[in-house]
Amino acid sequence: MKLPPKPQEKVLTREGYERFKKELDELVRVRRPKVIERLRAARELGDLRENSEYHAAKEEQGFVESRIAELERLLRGVRIIE
Repeated sequence: MKLPPKPQEKVLTREGYERFKKELDELVRVRRPKVIERLRAARELGDLRENSEYHAAKEEQGFVESRIAELERLLRGVRIIE
């Protein structure tokens, strides 16, 4: 029976860690609320099938949420080197 491969250790410099942490904070505290507000405003315009503002906001929301998840995975259990 073959054992699963050992996960590679995640290593970042202090600067790299801080940069990713800052980006994550910006996405969660600033961009996510803005996208939610854009979606709310676009929904109020009516028919969503032909609502370009709504579709653009949904696309941005997908990007923001996937980047948040990616950064959270990256920063989880990382070892910081000096």
